[in-house]
Amino acid sequence: MNGISPQLQNQITQFQQVQQQLQAVTSQKVQMDAQRRELMRTREELEKSTGAVYRTAGSLLIKVDDVPALKAELDDSIEMMEVRISSLERQETSLKEKYTVLQQTISVAMGGASAPAPASDDDGEEERLLSTNPFLSPTSLDSTLRVNNRMPLQSA
Repeated sequence: MNGISPQLQNQITQFQQVQQQLQAVTSQKVQMDAQRRELMRTREELEKSTGAVYRTAGSLLIKVDDVPALKAELDDSIEMMEVRISSLERQETSLKEKYTVLQQTISVAMGGASAPAPASDDDGEEERLLSTNPFLSPTSLDSTLRVNNRMPLQSA
């Protein structure tokens, strides 16, 4: 990052950290949502069930005598998952806002640089970055490539 001010280097580092946090939060939200959907399917099947109901305990299947208590337990678990997902969605929204602000700040700072970075002959770099990072937009990709000295700055 030669020729880049310490403040801009700090912003780029923050941008990368926010990007990683956003990926982690999004991943957690997807996992929690999958667990919630599984619990809801289990609850629906339990409603349809007319015979004996069994639950797993390790590698054992144990007959459930108190089906209403099991339904209540599933309802509590579903509610807990929904609260966690809601919390993760709030985190995700906050991180997306930080991400956008940092992206714009870095983009403006890089656009104000005096000398363009050398162009790269590596056409696969853009595809690699987009395929490995679902949070990159064309704007952030341009910023990322400029930061990595792989794309010339373009005047507005």
